[in-house]
Amino acid sequence: MAVYNFKEIEEKWRATWEKINLFKTPENPKKKYYLLEMYAYTSGDIHMGHFRNYTIGDVVWRYKKMKGYDILHPFGWDAFGLPAEEAAIKRGVSPKDWTYSNIKNSRSTLKRLGISYDWKREVITADPKYYKWTQWLFIKLYENGLVYRKSSFVNWCENCKTVLANEQVIGGKCWRCNTPVIKKEMEQWYIKITAYSEELLEGLNRLDGWPENVKIMQRNWIGKSVGTEIDFETETGKKLSVFTTRADTIFGVTFMSVAPEHPFARSIVKEEVKQYIHNALLLSEIDRTSEEREKTGAFSGKYAIHPITGKKIPIFIADYVLSSYGTGAVMGVPAHDQRDFEFAKKYNLPIHVVVRPIDHNLITKDLDQAFEGYGIMTNSGEFSGLKSEDGMKKVTEYLEKIGKGRPKTSYKLRDWLVSRQRYWGAPIPMIHCDKCGVFPVDEKDLPVLLPDDSTVNFLPTGRSPLADSKEFYNIKCPRCGSPAHRDPDTMDTFVDSAWYNLRYYDPNNDTEIFDKKEANKWHPIDLYIGGVEHATGHLIYFRFINKFLYKLGFLKNDEPSLGLFNHGMVLDENGDVMSKSKGNVISPVKLMDSIGVDAARIAMLFSAPPEREILWSAKGVRGAERFLDRVYRLLNPYLKKGSFTPNKDSELYKKIEETVRLVTIDIENMKFNTAIAFLMECLNTFSKYNEKGDETYIYAAKKFTLLLGVFAPFIAEELYEKFGTKDSVFLEEWPEYDKDAVKEEEVTIVVQVNGKLRGRLNMPAGSSKESVLELAKQIDSVKKFTTNREFQKVIFVPDRILNIVVSK
Repeated sequence: MAVYNFKEIEEKWRATWEKINLFKTPENPKKKYYLLEMYAYTSGDIHMGHFRNYTIGDVVWRYKKMKGYDILHPFGWDAFGLPAEEAAIKRGVSPKDWTYSNIKNSRSTLKRLGISYDWKREVITADPKYYKWTQWLFIKLYENGLVYRKSSFVNWCENCKTVLANEQVIGGKCWRCNTPVIKKEMEQWYIKITAYSEELLEGLNRLDGWPENVKIMQRNWIGKSVGTEIDFETETGKKLSVFTTRADTIFGVTFMSVAPEHPFARSIVKEEVKQYIHNALLLSEIDRTSEEREKTGAFSGKYAIHPITGKKIPIFIADYVLSSYGTGAVMGVPAHDQRDFEFAKKYNLPIHVVVRPIDHNLITKDLDQAFEGYGIMTNSGEFSGLKSEDGMKKVTEYLEKIGKGRPKTSYKLRDWLVSRQRYWGAPIPMIHCDKCGVFPVDEKDLPVLLPDDSTVNFLPTGRSPLADSKEFYNIKCPRCGSPAHRDPDTMDTFVDSAWYNLRYYDPNNDTEIFDKKEANKWHPIDLYIGGVEHATGHLIYFRFINKFLYKLGFLKNDEPSLGLFNHGMVLDENGDVMSKSKGNVISPVKLMDSIGVDAARIAMLFSAPPEREILWSAKGVRGAERFLDRVYRLLNPYLKKGSFTPNKDSELYKKIEETVRLVTIDIENMKFNTAIAFLMECLNTFSKYNEKGDETYIYAAKKFTLLLGVFAPFIAEELYEKFGTKDSVFLEEWPEYDKDAVKEEEVTIVVQVNGKLRGRLNMPAGSSKESVLELAKQIDSVKKFTTNREFQKVIFVPDRILNIVVSK
């Protein structure tokens, strides 16, 4: 048991913070800082992953507050979706009741933790006051040509009985229940996110505050390829286009492969082909494209005509070809593509060498694998002898001249499938009328409310439950008065979360999505904190919606967040992910009850750097308790009001000044574990100091308490109250340090331009990116390679490297 009564102290300071409105968002920020953690899904009470995420954000809030920032730090709830609905089904309760009960419990836990949220800005995505604007956003996308409905093969989870977006298929399985995903043909609503492919890609170059690994993942997911679109034709004259990045291999085409989902494939009537397509669609995309799996196909019985030579080429249906990339059809060049080589060997198809290495010839009969490199075109008519790079350009120009091809940029990114055949979500605000067609609900009639869940059978059947609610589904057409019906699907919950960060600007506005003046005060987010698992889902969607609203003039910046920080997971002592099924879950509530909020925070923050995984251990908890007990025993008896003049020659004075410097640097760099280590080290100096209670001791204790507050706010408030200067330690200024008392370590920073060494700087350890960059730009050898060139990004490794990436 702690030497101080943490329960009384916590209760006292929670009440004080509420009384003085400590966490209230300033109306007119002068030095704005928008801090946001990814909001919680309402699947139960707060777990250890949440606790870590929100504690990291709280440390940043308390530090920035003491540094003089005006901060927006809101919170909300991701309240729609499958997990809530399935939990409700399992328990025989209503999804709404289940969701709002969890919100009540989780909100209570967060308030007990003392997290610095402005609760007056809380949003709940299942609240009609919120999803009214989700529906409004859908309509705006529709009006701007970015929403359409089509029949196609979609990702289908048989367990959840609903479709999934590509981003929700992880390793060929449902992101929610881990069931293998199959393909199913359905008519669905799509958002045309591909219209923003280039803007999403280009914007990454300006996100200096985002982790490089996230930007790489997004670039790969968007998947830009520059190449050629080539038009083959079937014998009956139907166009069959392919996309390739290797137009120089055009003369090596000996077959074509078409995805099972492709319209051409579905036009084949041969029974064995139809059966092959059926079997292929039962496989996940990950299985179909696996390198280990043998390539299979079925001959369609049809032929294509080579656009240059006029030769007949057999067309196969092949499961390793995906409709989600390129055109869904590929030209088979077995001599120069390993996948095509294996396919040709299996089905005894010709192999023609049309590109050879620069220094020697290739003979087809000697090939034991494809030659996939660049080289010299050969056996390619008038193009023979050209280097691959030149050949690609010349072949493309020729195809364009004869009307059989063109330069093309292709992207892997697919349009966002947003229809869901479930109850618990925002209804899609569209009306279907046989006479008037399909059109959006009038804005004045928003929100389109979900029917009461007591009137709907929301057990998953694969059919949208709203279609069986006569009161909801059947309406009169508002345009012609004929019988009509509402759209029966609900929206993907990722639509809700793609814009929630914007609603915090003006959460109670009933007349518009938010007031532009309010948005201009705070936009964009300065630091966004959450898990890296959202890199190619949520983080792409919310960038897209932000860019869309920017184009409509609602926002002043086309990116939603300047900074992004990804925290690591919390694992048990054996390195396993905590889960109820494993019985290894640690409850933050039970932890608070047993050791108090501050000790739980210290244990969490000290265990590992915030970006790394934590192995949660009882040993770490005991260490945190002992540290705070020592703080209280060593400082509490001696604190009092007054002004204290320290002995600047004393070891304690020098130690506290050095600790202020080091802790400040580490907080700025999100190295909370080492910042706490410096506090622990400093506390040892307090314990060895012989004149406890003298002016130097109290002076140092005051600074120590200011530093401690961001990590252990309750005990810091209790100790700092004895100095009696402000209502809260967090209304004080962050301490400065005496530079004369601290011998700052000097480091050598390597300066690079586009990864090449261009100079070195000797600077104080802990120098900021901005200060290093300013000095680096003054180095003559750096100026030489950066003058009149655009700075695309600046990569900074503190105390080590500054790499300026410029346009070439």
